[in-house]
Amino acid sequence: MDSKAVSFVLRSKNRKKILEILTKQEKTPSQLVKDTNMYPTHIHRTIRELKSNSLITATNPSDKVYTFYKTTKKGKNILKEANKIK
Repeated sequence: MDSKAVSFVLRSKNRKKILEILTKQEKTPSQLVKDTNMYPTHIHRTIRELKSNSLITATNPSDKVYTFYKTTKKGKNILKEANKIK
C-alpha cells in the first residue's frame, strides 16, 4: 500500500470525490463541475494535483477544448485503499 498517496487522497474530499466519479466514467472538467457543484477553479486545481500524482490521466491530451480524464490503475488502487480506511 502506498500510504503517502492514500493520505494525499484522504486529505481532500474533492480529490476523493473526483477520483470516485472518474473511476465510473471518463469526464471533462465541465462535466465534473456540473456533477459535483464545485467551482471550476477547484476542479482544475484538483485535476492538476491528481495528474501530478499519476492518479488520473487525460484520454485525449491533444484536445485542449474537450479533454476527458479517467482514473489510472494506480488511482483505482489508491481509491480502493482509501475507501477501506474511511
